[in-house]
Amino acid sequence: MRTLQGFEARRPLALPLLGTRAVAGFPSPADDHMERRLDLNEHLVRNPISTFFLRVDGDSMSGAGILPGDLFVEEGKELFYRKGPSGKTLEECDFGLGKGVLEGVYAVLPKYFPDTGRVEDLESRVYTCMQRVQGFKPEEIKRDEVRAITTFIASFSSKAKIQVVPKHPQEIAMYNLGRELWYTRAGPRDMSCAVCHERYAGQRVRLSPVRSPKEGLGNEWPAYRFEEDRLYTFEDRIDFCYESIGIPKPEFYSEVHIALTTYILAEATKAGHSFLELPFFTR
Repeated sequence: MRTLQGFEARRPLALPLLGTRAVAGFPSPADDHMERRLDLNEHLVRNPISTFFLRVDGDSMSGAGILPGDLFVEEGKELFYRKGPSGKTLEECDFGLGKGVLEGVYAVLPKYFPDTGRVEDLESRVYTCMQRVQGFKPEEIKRDEVRAITTFIASFSSKAKIQVVPKHPQEIAMYNLGRELWYTRAGPRDMSCAVCHERYAGQRVRLSPVRSPKEGLGNEWPAYRFEEDRLYTFEDRIDFCYESIGIPKPEFYSEVHIALTTYILAEATKAGHSFLELPFFTR
């Protein structure tokens, strides 16, 4: 258990209460009379002083459908439908399959977007739309908000087939750059992504399996890492790798992130891989 927060009912949460009882059968079409409003705080929270919310590590509640990453999905959902300075929500953004479409979009990214003239992954696309659609200034956008929104959108591609197939010239160029970055050795340890993920594929590092792109690397992010007590997106995971081998990590939403993501997921696509349940839960 990492976090303990007290409950505070700042205002009643009152919802309509119908005047008739629910019948476990065919409902009466006349049951549309509202008797009063029912305060959920009053009925569900009997003692606010001794009521707490908990953040819990581990997967012992997974059988009940409760996983740590679910909290970030709900936070992302709230932020997705929040209006920005322009008065618009992110429903007005095209994430790759049309304005407001979320089902399956994570599975086709990164891809080229004509409105920006560049290839974007989901995180950079969220960052773009928060500025261009919602009117936020770059300095007003919090990294944790982008993580949460990314996780919410990615959840619509749980177990979806990965479909990153570079076709546009800029997508092909990004794939080629990602492949070059994947094999380039650098830093004080003279390491590359390939040294770990291909030479030691199938083995484990700190109990975590090492996989190559052809083995589905990248299909578990975003994921909650209980060892770190935080949620990682794919860009976070790339940064973690860079730091682990002593190479300065790139800025978020950079060409390096997008190129590596394009290469890794394009290779996973060729091998026929699908995403796992997103957000995933990992060590």
